[in-house]
Amino acid sequence: MNVLLLGSGGREHALAWKLVQSASFSPGLDTLYAAPGNPGIASLATLVRLDATDHASVVAFVREKAIGLVVIGPEAPLVDGLADSLRAAAIPVFGPSRAAAQLEGSKGFTKDLCARAGIPTAGYVRVASRADADIALTRTFSLPVVIKADGLAAGKGVVIAFTRAETDAALDALFADGEAEAVIEEFLEGEEASLFVLTDGTTLMPFGSAQDHKRVGEGDTGPNTGGMGAYSPAPVLTAALEQRALDEIVAPTVAAMAADGIPFSGVLYAGLMLTAQGPKLIEYNARFGDPETQVLMMRFEGDLIATMLAVAEGRLADLPPARFSDATALTVVMAAEGYPGTPKAGGAIIGLDSARAAGGTVFHAGTRLEDGGLVAAGGRVLAVTATGDDLASAQANAYRAVEAIDFAEGFYRRDIGWRELTR
Repeated sequence: MNVLLLGSGGREHALAWKLVQSASFSPGLDTLYAAPGNPGIASLATLVRLDATDHASVVAFVREKAIGLVVIGPEAPLVDGLADSLRAAAIPVFGPSRAAAQLEGSKGFTKDLCARAGIPTAGYVRVASRADADIALTRTFSLPVVIKADGLAAGKGVVIAFTRAETDAALDALFADGEAEAVIEEFLEGEEASLFVLTDGTTLMPFGSAQDHKRVGEGDTGPNTGGMGAYSPAPVLTAALEQRALDEIVAPTVAAMAADGIPFSGVLYAGLMLTAQGPKLIEYNARFGDPETQVLMMRFEGDLIATMLAVAEGRLADLPPARFSDATALTVVMAAEGYPGTPKAGGAIIGLDSARAAGGTVFHAGTRLEDGGLVAAGGRVLAVTATGDDLASAQANAYRAVEAIDFAEGFYRRDIGWRELTR
């Protein structure tokens, strides 16, 4: 089978790494195409130039190359409705429709769905102006408060404001052009964890847990990022808490979407807050997370193509539960100076072979080739990943690989996994 993978980041490199391993299964993989891909994916797939916003061109390419499955990695093409165009052409696609992708594309949509379906989440108010926001803050909320941009924000459109000055600064930035929508939420106390679930709109297949590290600084300080590292599994999400999250959050979401005539097909990434009252939904993503995908793919032991195709064709109930290694996987993101603000591009990267020799698997997130060498071309540049029998050994293995890389204009957190290790 020929497969097309859309995307260019660390998530897509990890997916490509696992997709090519399906060649050992039946029917297996013939050719993996990636658009646009990156220098790391180039060693695994045939890179092609496709504009994901040009749906007709994507469909034409898929037909020309006899693609049997399209995997949409990032959120923007999903929110743009690319999966709808592919399904209209009778092409199997892993990823939700435009309407279903609103679970990620609109924070307000998701909060309203939670309210209708009785799904546990933070109290909230939707606002469409600075004046509305000021009224909500005065009448409804006490500090700290959470302010979220309603639309896509690459994992960085969230501010936790502890003072009124921080609140005003966040709202000033959000409503700078006078037109925006936001969700203001109560602040939830607890620890965050991520739960991944595959669904074809009816059947649910739990697909692992992880714990991300969103803040740029060690000890979870500084501004939010797209993620500075992660590990899987997340022991804090116990089997009992995972079952509650499935029963009280994910299953009602899938049922409500189906009842509304917009069934969700793909992967639901539930960001959870583990509160004293139990798991509560922070937000949904309508695709695999980054850098969580890197650790999930290191542990997944099944046939990814067959699994994704079953989701795309509505046959998930025919498959056995997903199989994951008992090992712990941990990934450390190496980012460019300036991230999560304006990252410094062009920094030379040397030593990836040494990192692999040290036991790491290096996923490219924001790189390009320049004059025969590898350089930084994004905020998050590499995701250096390793496994171990436990979290401590996985962490040691990952950092040993990180330290083998020469990226003078980059930085990384040195404490990925710290919460679990101090427990």
